[in-house]
Parts: sequence; C-alpha cells; structure tokens
Amino acid sequence: MIGKTLKSLLLSTALVTLGSAAMAEVTLKMATDSGAKGSAAGNALDRWAAMIEEKSGGDIKVEVFYQNELGGQQEVFDLFMANDVQLMLNWPMTSYDQRISVLYAPYMFKSWDEALAAYSPDGWMNGLLGGVYDELGLKFFGAWPEGFNGIASKGKYALTLEDAASMKIRVPPVFPIADTVQAMGYQTATVDWGEVFTAIQTGVVDGDGANVIYWDYEYFRDTLDYYNRMKQQFITGILSMNAEAWDSLSAEQQAIVTDAAKVVMDEGFANAKSLDAHYVEEAKAAGMEYIEPSDAELKPVAEHVREVVWQKMEEQIGSEVMDVVRANATSF
Repeated sequence: MIGKTLKSLLLSTALVTLGSAAMAEVTLKMATDSGAKGSAAGNALDRWAAMIEEKSGGDIKVEVFYQNELGGQQEVFDLFMANDVQLMLNWPMTSYDQRISVLYAPYMFKSWDEALAAYSPDGWMNGLLGGVYDELGLKFFGAWPEGFNGIASKGKYALTLEDAASMKIRVPPVFPIADTVQAMGYQTATVDWGEVFTAIQTGVVDGDGANVIYWDYEYFRDTLDYYNRMKQQFITGILSMNAEAWDSLSAEQQAIVTDAAKVVMDEGFANAKSLDAHYVEEAKAAGMEYIEPSDAELKPVAEHVREVVWQKMEEQIGSEVMDVVRANATSF
C-alpha cells in the first residue's frame, strides 16, 4: 500500500511538472537595425520568428521589430547588449569591442566564393567572430551574407585615388569604414542612416560609401546617378542572441532557436548572390549607371587601402586578430 501511494505521488508530481513545462511561455524580442518589413532583412526576421514559434508549439513567442522601430543602429545594439532585445540580425556596431570591426576589414576578398567560404560554418572568419562574440556576452549563430559594397554617388564617380579627392562620401560611425573610404582617396562625413537621403539631396555629401547596391537603390535611387562596385568590404549581417537570454532557455528551446537560425543563414547563403544581381538590374532599370571595375583597376586601390587601414586596425584590435586576416585574405 505504501509503495502504491508513493508511486502515485511521484507520478502525480511528474505530471504536474510536465504540465507546467508545457505551459511555460517565453517571450523574446527580435530586431534588426537595418531593413523595413518586406525587405530581405525584414523577411529573414519574419522567417526566423515564425519557425521559432512553430517549432516550439507556441511556447516561445517572438515580437519582431524592424529598422528604426526601437531607435537607430547604436540604440538598438545598446538594447541588445542590455538584454532588452534578445535576438538580432544586425550589422554590428563596434562600440563595445573593437575586434568586431574585423567584419569591416577592407579588401579581404576578391570573389564571392572566397567570401562565402570564409563565412561558412567551418570558415576562418566565422570561427574568428564566434570567439569575439562569446567574450562580448553574445551567442553567435553566424553570418547572413549580402555581398560586396561600393561607392554610390551623384553627378560623378571615381576609379582612382586622384579622381576621388574632390568627392565627399557618407560613412556610418563604424570603424574602419571611414578610414577605408578616406584611404580610397575620398573626403568623408559621418551621417546617421536616417539622414542620408537629405544629405545627398542637399549636397552635404556626394554619395554613400558603405552599402551593397540594394540599400542605395531602395532608399536613395532618386538622388544617385552611379553605383561603383569598388568591393572595399564584403558586407554580411550577423544572427546572434544575448547570452543571458540564451542561458535562460531550456536545452530544447536553445535547439529550436539555433535550428531556425541555421535555416535562415542557409537560405541567405543560397540566395545572396542572385538577390544582389537582381538589385543591380533593378538599379539599372531605375536609371542608375552600374560600374564594376576590373581586377586591374582594383589592384592599386586595394593594395594602398590594405597598407593604410590594416595597420590602423592592428593598432586598434591587436595583431592576434589581424594575423588571422593576413594569413587568410585574398591576394590582389
């Protein structure tokens, strides 16, 4: 009798525990610092959130916030670091750890294949960034690639250091993007993303020097005449999670979030090149002139920019990181 009573009590306790676990709900805030609803980045967020909710049977609720809904790039990253936002697809700010700026090291790659290999799950850049994120208190899932950036401009464009000298180009407040554009021969002005259209329209700057063609086409095509694919950086967003929020999840919930992130990243790798090519054609149709310099035209610029900027980066983020870059970067 005692044995049966004990067994019944244990079974009852187990059922209550399982029932509580099944009913336990977690709400996560997911944000991007760049990309409205309906953009490629916005769609990636929606996909990630929907898979998390579906696979968790609704136990994990995800609130999605798009570009500027929680503030500017730095403000949203601050919220992320403070665990007021738990999940992000973003183009990381370097204010908390300058080593993140290795993402923006200029002229690491010459081709899509080289860049995608480096950012793949087993790639050298993926491994390097994962270690930095761990130390920063963030769970690193991986890259969401966009492609090579360039200089979008109004009225004129430049292929040489000399021709660039008369042009002022907008840059974001992220090291070493300004240093890179300056080393390419341009004057620079730091302008917040929300003010770029007006800055170009009023002549405060002659163009934008940070983005893949999608952003310049989508937001500024009425003010820009040229997109010059100088390939100074290979741009990729990053999927990550605040480590405190990550640690609060059960192992099963962590697996759900991770698996959904992997699907989003896999789709990003599969679609990035064709999506970028699509927006090249869209930009041309809208009247922008698209320029893609030859390797011979890029070589002197790339070599000069590397010499100037990589040294500055070593001073900022240390030789340990930059030695990895030097050992793996493309030869020009």
